[in-house]
This record gives sequence, C-alpha cells and structure tokens, in this order.
Amino acid sequence: MGKNSPLLQPLKVGGHTLKNRIMFPPLTTGYEKRDGSIGPRSFHFYERLAKGGVGYIAIGDVAPVNTASPTPKLCDDSQIPTFQKLADAVHAYDCKLALQIFHPEYDVPGVGRMIVGSMMAGKAAQAAKEAGDMETFQAKMAESKKLRTEAYAKLRHDMKNFVTEATVEQLNDIKKAMADCARRAAQAGVDAIEIHGDRLVGSLCSELINHRQDEYGGSFENRVRYALEVAAALKEAAPGLILEYKLPIITVNADGTLRGKGGLLPEEAKKFAVLLEKAGVDMIQAAQANHTGNMGDTIPPMGTVPYNWTLPVAAEIKKLVSIPVVTVGRVVTVEAGEEILSTRQADVIGYGRSLLTDPDIALKVERDEPIRTCLNCNKGCVDAIQNRKYISCILNAENGDEATISIRPGEGNKKVVVIGAGIAGLEAARVAAKRGYSVTVYDTAGQMGGQILLAAAPPRKSEILRSVEYYEKILPSLGVEVKLGQTCGVDEMNAADAVIAAVGAQNITLPVPGADGSNVVSAWDVLAGKAQVSGKCAVIGGGLVGTETAEFLLERGCQVAVVEILDLIAAGESSTILPIILKDFADHSVGQFVKTQVTAITSHGVEAVNTETKEPVSIPCDWVVMAVGSKKAPFSTESIQVPVKFVGDCSGERTASIAEAVRSGYHAANEI
Repeated sequence: MGKNSPLLQPLKVGGHTLKNRIMFPPLTTGYEKRDGSIGPRSFHFYERLAKGGVGYIAIGDVAPVNTASPTPKLCDDSQIPTFQKLADAVHAYDCKLALQIFHPEYDVPGVGRMIVGSMMAGKAAQAAKEAGDMETFQAKMAESKKLRTEAYAKLRHDMKNFVTEATVEQLNDIKKAMADCARRAAQAGVDAIEIHGDRLVGSLCSELINHRQDEYGGSFENRVRYALEVAAALKEAAPGLILEYKLPIITVNADGTLRGKGGLLPEEAKKFAVLLEKAGVDMIQAAQANHTGNMGDTIPPMGTVPYNWTLPVAAEIKKLVSIPVVTVGRVVTVEAGEEILSTRQADVIGYGRSLLTDPDIALKVERDEPIRTCLNCNKGCVDAIQNRKYISCILNAENGDEATISIRPGEGNKKVVVIGAGIAGLEAARVAAKRGYSVTVYDTAGQMGGQILLAAAPPRKSEILRSVEYYEKILPSLGVEVKLGQTCGVDEMNAADAVIAAVGAQNITLPVPGADGSNVVSAWDVLAGKAQVSGKCAVIGGGLVGTETAEFLLERGCQVAVVEILDLIAAGESSTILPIILKDFADHSVGQFVKTQVTAITSHGVEAVNTETKEPVSIPCDWVVMAVGSKKAPFSTESIQVPVKFVGDCSGERTASIAEAVRSGYHAANEI
C-alpha cells in the first residue's frame, strides 16, 4: 500500500499526535546500565527503532524504586539526563517515547534492606579475613548467608502474598513513588507514561490473586480502586504527558483453562476500560495477563496460540471507548496489522518481536520493500531474558550492537560466490549484495533453505519457513542470482573476488553394531519425507532434533521411545516450548530413557545400558531413528585461488544454531 497503508496514518492521542500506528511495545531488553539508567547499548537500540520509522516506543518495566530487578529505573533525579538524551534522540525522528512504570509485587524496601545487610556482612567478613581474624570471618559469613537466605525466602513469599498483605500505607508509598517517576519522566522530555497494569497493579485487580478484605479487595469496584488511584496520581504528576494503561486480560485457552492470573477476565476488563477512559487515560493497550511463571503465556512461541489471539477482546473494548486502543500479541505481518486497522478493531499495532527482527518495518511499508518477519520462535528474545542475557532476534545480527554493527559500504566492484543456499549462505548473499557486490548463490538442492526445511517439518514449526520466504523476496530485488540444482566449479569460484562456503552439515550415525541395518534411518530423512516409518520407533538422541522428530512421529501415529545418554531430554530447548513438548510426550506415553547408552541395534530393537546403574536396557521397536547430531560437510579449498570464508554449520567443529548461522553469514560478507 505504500504511503497509503493504514499503518502509516497519524493518530491523535491525548494532546499529542503519533506520526503512524506502529508501536514498539514494552519489552524487557537487558540493555540498561546496572543502576537502571539508559546506557549506550540501550540508547542505540531505541534510537535505531526510531530511525527505522517506529512512531511510538514504550520502554518496558521502568521501576520507580531501586529494586534488585535487572530493569530500567527512574527512581532518582540523577537518572533523568540519560532518559532525556534518549528522548531527544528519538524525537529527532518524530518518534514519541513512553516509559512503562511498574512496581514488582513484593516489599522492595524490606527485601532490599536484607540484601544490603547480607552484602555488608560479607564485606565485614572479608575485612576480618584480611586481618587474620578467622573467628569473625566465619561469624560474618554465616550472618551474610542467613540474611540472603531470608531475603529470598521473603521474596518468594511476597510474590504470592504481598498483594494481599501490603498495608494501605505501603500502597500509598508505592503510588507516590510511581507519581514521582512520572514527574521525572516529564522533566526528561518523555512523551507518555504507560501504567503497567500487570505485576502489583494487575495483581490487585485480579480476583484470582487478590484476597484482601479491605477497600482494595473483594468486589470489582474495590479491586480496580488502586489502579484508578494510580492513574489519577500520574495524571496529576505529569498532566502534559499521554497516559496509557496496559490492560492485562486473563484469556481462555482452547481446553477451557485460564491463561494468566494478573489483571481481569474479559467481561471485567471491558467494564474497567470504560472506567479508565473516565479517569483520564488517553490510550489502552489490551494485552495478555501473566503471573503464571511462564513467559510463554504472554509471549507465546510459534504454533501454540492463533495469530492475533488477544485481538477479539481488544476489538470489543474499542467498541466501548472513544480513546485509541492498542493490540499486541502475534500480529506478525504488516498485512495482518493493516487488516486490523482497516476493520477498526484497534488503532495501534504493537509489533514487539517483529521489530527486533526488522526495525525498518515502517520505512519498508512506505517503500513497498520486503520485510524480514519474526518467527515467534522465542529463541533469541524470551530465552535470553529468562537467562539474564540481553534480548535479540536470531535473524538479526545487529540487535544490541547497533552502535558498532551495521552493513558497511562495499570496497569496489567485487564478485562474490556463495556455495550453499541454507540460512547462513542466504544471509551472506543479502549482506554482500547490500554492500553493492555482484553475488551468485549455488546449491545442488532444488530449493532454498537447507536444514530450515527440515526444521519446519515437526508440529508447530511451520512458521520457521518465513525465514526462507524473506530471502526468496529480497535477493531478486538486490540483483542476487540464485542457481539451484547446480554445482559451482573451481573456474567460477576463481573468477570471483571471494567465495563464501555455506555447505552445511551431514547427519551422523552411532558407531555401534547394527547401525547399518535396514531398520535404521536418519531423523533428517524422516523429516524430509525420504524415509517412511510406522509402528514402534526408537529415536536415538534426545536433543532438539530428536525431540522434534519424536513429535513428528507421534503426529503420524507412531509409538515412540527417546533414548538419551545425558540426564535430560531436550536440554537446550526454550523454557517456553519445553513444557509443551513434555506434555505431548506425557499424553502419548513416550518412553524416555535418559542416562542410557546404546550398545547395539538388532532387527528387534535397541540394546543399551544405563550409565548410572550399569543395568542392561532393551527397547523393542520396528524402526530406529538416528538423531545423534551432525558434523560439518566437507569443502575443499584446493585449487581455489581467491579468499574463502566458511559460514554456518561448516564454519566450526560444532554445528550452528540459526542465530549463529545468520551472524556468521552476516559478518563474513561484511568483511569482504
């Protein structure tokens, strides 16, 4: 649609006007400095989004108090300048900046005092040790350990009970801290405040969590009272700012169970939305509620919930209020966002993970350029945050390093040959072409994608094909010539200025007796449809490929056992996906043989031994499926007279993840 796209139309919100309807919703990034201020990594990340055309950016989880949580903080006037610098930077691109103010659901000062006490005792212990006073050292170390244990015990208790046990005085102090944070935001030149309606505020609203007996508990009116008080306090503290409210909604799963605990059930959420507008809130973000301990509930992985799964409630809320409504949650494509806006089901589209994948969505919509689309895999984003790493996308080599990593201008008119059309080779071709080089890609296969085509075969994984579809669109527009079903001779390579080898990997087989039997097939052949199996199947290898192959076989009616030498099945799987796999295994009675080493394969099944007990293990089956890993495919540089760079699976001794493949392809092409 170009400039006429509904996504690019302006929108008046409160006393401000957004230049378009594309929002980067609040996501925890891990980019901030240790004190919660906006440091270089955070600054350049958000500036890059603004440069890409985003109209409205909300920084997630900005704490108004000095918590131990690794989140942004605006709890002291000394932090104002870092936020002001960021506000000025995004304003240069006509982008509005919001801070999502939240308070965790625990007694922050109380827990903080105990942690500080533990740290002080630890310092005293070290001082005593240096002085040779071992008796004091041991006493202070014991004190430090006791205080820290008590602090975490209190934290665990509070996460379940603080919402009910907090005194009115504590709630008033928190409300004041949030208002002070809004005042600081206004001083920093920020444009909007978003109240995080989940966490403490959402817990108070929730009939599932709030068990208070006073004016903040019981009835709907009492449970939403505090949220409305917070809205009034922030409106008073920063009257010139947009006031947005993130309204968490407890949705209903397909099996009738509830998804999320904080926030409100749909009917109450609709009533509350009307009250929020009356209270002076300028915009409502209808979002999925959390408080289950699994980020997959609010940021679901591919194939687990429908696209735009929170939209129905957002659309109903929009009918009840006159203020703008934001929708978020698996709105993956531009086309989906345009449809939502055109049918007036919402006014703003929150593209969270999608903007991690491609921060230039707005610019590319205007130019009608191909957009790299999020896979909803949760590998680089959700997994990273849960593992205390900074957020990124597996398909974007620049996330978190925007200040230092970008595609460099080319050095003259060079020709680049890429051998292999897997994800690493395709990314290398894209980057080399963006640098102005002439690029040709060769692959003996008949289609692009390499192992991505196998990865897309298991249940819930078809969305991964979007990664290949992007290259199918972008490479022709960049002038890249792709020669499928063809080999590249040495003469063609030597006629280029550089060769990038992206020949991938080969699956391997366990060197045990019977491994060459007619009843043994590879997981790769099974996923590719080259090998047909049925009946009882033993999958050797419980890693990612093995577990996904097992699910693939279950879907086709096989009885499956998984054999793994380590003590865990799917040890490297995402924490948002693993529970789904394990439930699938439980529902289908999958045999899980961990700490089990295969010793032989017979026509009747698998012979093995338990590595811990040394007892023999026999697993009867009709077919044995090998999923024990892969090794890099060979590529000879003999007779090649130009520089050769290896990327993806063939670049090291260990095969590469998608993220590693993309980054190796990006950097190799960027260095030519």
